[in-house]
Amino acid sequence: MSAVAWPDHLLSLEDWAALPEDNSHRVELVEGTLHVSPRPVSYHQWALMELGYQLRAQLPKSLVALPEVEVVLFEYLATVRIPDLVVVPVELASKNPARFRASELELAVEVVSPGSGRTDRVLKFAEYAEAGIPNYWIVDLEKPTSLAAYVLKNGHYVLVTESAAAVDVESPVALTVDPAALLSR
Repeated sequence: MSAVAWPDHLLSLEDWAALPEDNSHRVELVEGTLHVSPRPVSYHQWALMELGYQLRAQLPKSLVALPEVEVVLFEYLATVRIPDLVVVPVELASKNPARFRASELELAVEVVSPGSGRTDRVLKFAEYAEAGIPNYWIVDLEKPTSLAAYVLKNGHYVLVTESAAAVDVESPVALTVDPAALLSR
């Protein structure tokens, strides 16, 4: 049995890019340190796919929703997060980048999983705002399933709406999202 060689220093973006791929866990880089969490479970993935379908049907042809892509939030004290879903310009996504910059996102979405609530509601909430991501949604799968939508104003997120029922949002574009339909067929 061989031991895994763990980094003994804060990682840079170059170090991050050189790491071997690991699909068994979700690995993010937070201020140069690795943050490892288990892969999301079925309800999380189900809700994520359904949200993607809802957005795809309504987004203009210039925007696309992508699941689980790397987003560089900060270069100094390198931080790379993997939001559950992002909305980016099609023109940019068609270049197939290895990762996106926070400034390139229109929306970041996190689906709260067991063990991710504090990270999604506190840490990522603050990080995404500081990085300048203009819209942030948090989907909570606890019954009733709900969506909280935030818009960045003066460097801080402001709650636009929070609902378990179908809700209209105006940013990044006019959309209607139905949280109750995320886990139903």
